[in-house]
Amino acid sequence: MFNSQRPSTNDLPSNGQLLRATGIAAVAAGAILVTVVLPSEYGIDPTGVGRVAGLTQMGEIKQQLALEAAADENGAVIPTTVEASAVAVSGQSDTAQSDASGTNSDVTTLTLAPGEGAEIKLVMAKDNAIDYDWSVSGGAVNYDTHADAPGISYHAYGKGKNSGGEKGKLVAAFDGSHGWFWRNRSGGAVTITLRTEGNYAEIKRVV
Repeated sequence: MFNSQRPSTNDLPSNGQLLRATGIAAVAAGAILVTVVLPSEYGIDPTGVGRVAGLTQMGEIKQQLALEAAADENGAVIPTTVEASAVAVSGQSDTAQSDASGTNSDVTTLTLAPGEGAEIKLVMAKDNAIDYDWSVSGGAVNYDTHADAPGISYHAYGKGKNSGGEKGKLVAAFDGSHGWFWRNRSGGAVTITLRTEGNYAEIKRVV
């Protein structure tokens, strides 16, 4: 009833051809894993291609959100680890004075919706110091004061929860980016006003 022909052995791929095809598929899968999957899902970028394509930043954000979700369950405060090279400060930032020595004075304001986070970093040289004063209008925030630099993903200065503001002096532990991460855990919008004065080269928002 059925007129079917079995293929001859000459029509079938050889063992060498199968091994070669398997090897090519494995190499292609490995390349996709290293250049696309790891950067976009986990923020791991061994080749640097993911950061150029914008995939690493996406993966870092995903990992940060996962950490924050876990922190909410445990009542902890998790800092951001996105590298401080992303974007300039948004909101309002008024430079009152600046000179070639790197002495600056700024007032920066940020408005955060419920659940929203933000990070401000100052580019500072080791042992340089600033005086800072930040306050919250409309509620309270969780905060993390920390720093990062090439080869240093996170250095803690201090953290807290349900704070209406903090002030003090920050002395840079190393050359890098130093500042604050805030998360609005209240039910309404809040406005953070940050005043900084001292020796820093740049102020920018990285999240």
